Amino acid sequence: MTNIAICGANGKMGRVIADIISKRDDTKVVCGIDKFTAQYGDFPIVSSPSELPEKPDVIIDFSHPSTLDGLIDYCLINSTALVIATTGYSEEQIAKIHKASQQIPVFFTFNMSLGVNLLAELAKKATAVLGGQFDIEIVEKHHNQKIDAPSGTAIMLADAINDQLEKTVGEKYSYTYDRHSVRAKRNQNEIGLHSIRGGTIVGEHDIIFAGRDEVITLSHHAASKEVFAVGSVNAAVFLKNQPAGLYEMKDMISL
Repeated sequence: MTNIAICGANGKMGRVIADIISKRDDTKVVCGIDKFTAQYGDFPIVSSPSELPEKPDVIIDFSHPSTLDGLIDYCLINSTALVIATTGYSEEQIAKIHKASQQIPVFFTFNMSLGVNLLAELAKKATAVLGGQFDIEIVEKHHNQKIDAPSGTAIMLADAINDQLEKTVGEKYSYTYDRHSVRAKRNQNEIGLHSIRGGTIVGEHDIIFAGRDEVITLSHHAASKEVFAVGSVNAAVFLKNQPAGLYEMKDMISL
């Protein structure tokens, strides 16, 4: 049994995670963390990690970057594993996550979907074949309530492509965010990232490889937030018995 605390328990994703866990025999929500402490399940909800009534095996975080310091402090003191599924972190915060993983197991990815992580691997394969010959653009679409742009997933995909470009063409490309402020021809050595916000779009990511007289597009469309919640719960079960370290989806898939 994996005992889980949900950070962001009263948010949309927190409630979906709680529902998924309730339908599994190998997981249990023992507590929640949220600035809104209204209770809706058979577990208590507190306003900060320091108030948790019992130590969980793993904390799943689907909240806000501002909660990171408190979560890391609690997990380091109590040797608790941490699944981080929040996006919008600064470079400094990402460095803190990496540092914490030297002492505790941390699962950190910008997207918990198995399909998106497969998309990243397919993009790396395409880059290995097409790199240096095709222009690369990433277009991401999300609901009108999403705060950060571009999405963490778009950045994850761009980073995966850039790592492959370094191997294939010997250099990393720069990132260009939209183009409204630049009146110039496209630089060959860049990856364009573009954000669309509207309606209730859960998450759509298109990677466009545009060459001479041909275009290849790799796409992933999420129909509901449940795909991310399922991934985070699977990550928590995986992480429970792992030693200290930084883990991501490919580590879980490889088992």
